[in-house]
Amino acid sequence: MKKIFLAFALSIVAVFALSAQAQQITRFGVVDTAKVYQAYFKNSSPMRNYEAKKAECQAEINTRADEIRNLRSQKSAALASGDEFEASRLDSQIAKKTESLTEYTKSKNIELENLKNSMQTSNEFYTKLYKVIERVAENEGFTMILSLQQNNGILWYSTSVDVTEKVISELNLR
Repeated sequence: MKKIFLAFALSIVAVFALSAQAQQITRFGVVDTAKVYQAYFKNSSPMRNYEAKKAECQAEINTRADEIRNLRSQKSAALASGDEFEASRLDSQIAKKTESLTEYTKSKNIELENLKNSMQTSNEFYTKLYKVIERVAENEGFTMILSLQQNNGILWYSTSVDVTEKVISELNLR
């Protein structure tokens, strides 16, 4: 009788265990990959190089803009003194320098954007990021992690599922 009762009890426990396992609740987490990227690269060598290049370009733009302002001032002085020939010559220089500045600005903006994009799409970074996301998700019991950058399907989320800070801290530790 004890054996039958014990077998019956074990059967009921097994059924409940299988039932509980079949009804496992899916847990979602979210990661703000832009925030992770910014935190990861803010003190990195590639980011310092990007910022230095950006500052160098801005300094050159400022220098060229100052030259144009100086030429405009000279043109105004020439017009005030009645020197039409000098004003016309300065106007031609202003047009050339303005066009040159516009082209320089466009090309440097493209160059800086490409540099920034190459950092953001670095295979090394994303390989490391996905490994860390996987580890954080498994440690926290999440079955799926969504990116806030591709939030087309996310209408709402609780901040309790946001594992961004954990991902940042683990990326910084490795």
